Amino acid sequence: MSATTHVVLRPLATSLPLGFLALTVATTAFAALQLTWIPATDGRTIALGVLVLTVPLQLVACLMGFLSRDPVAATGMGLLSGTWGGVCLATLTSAPGALSDGLGVLVICAGIALLVPAAAATAKLVPAAVITLSAVRFILTGIAEIDGGRGWMQTAAWVGLVLAIVSLYAALALELEGSRSRTVLPLGRSGAALDVSEEPGVRSQL
Repeated sequence: MSATTHVVLRPLATSLPLGFLALTVATTAFAALQLTWIPATDGRTIALGVLVLTVPLQLVACLMGFLSRDPVAATGMGLLSGTWGGVCLATLTSAPGALSDGLGVLVICAGIALLVPAAAATAKLVPAAVITLSAVRFILTGIAEIDGGRGWMQTAAWVGLVLAIVSLYAALALELEGSRSRTVLPLGRSGAALDVSEEPGVRSQL
């Protein structure tokens, strides 16, 4: 009598909306600080809030991405979580408004690293745009930290605000898609990512 093997798949909800919403909070808060909409002395409050909210939520999104077999989501969220964590710790341990060459190098390297998952996410154009804008935002911030020019910092902040809008849209579109099992707002899916009828975590791409 031959033994029968049963494979049970447990569908996992997409973690991208969680990570994108956490990103919206972080990039908007730091943009307000970079544009001097709030005083530099509030930088530590911003950093502490992002460290407590954005960093762990994006780490959860990263781990869920690996469990869902989506390396692009996992890699992107992992890099974002680590980078925001570094930015927050540097802000907390520096004088208000201080610039840092070391932080500049760190975020430029992180921005370049983010181009890897961005390049691999071409089957989902809107999520790819979020990762690409994140990369640009970090690279511009790094240049501003090293160069010290106010124009670079303001440009990074405005890119950060555009990133917040795109990230918010992506999160909403993915939430609606996940709850209704069909596309409500376009995400620019193509190829294997087109199939949204299956559960996230079971289909090949989130």
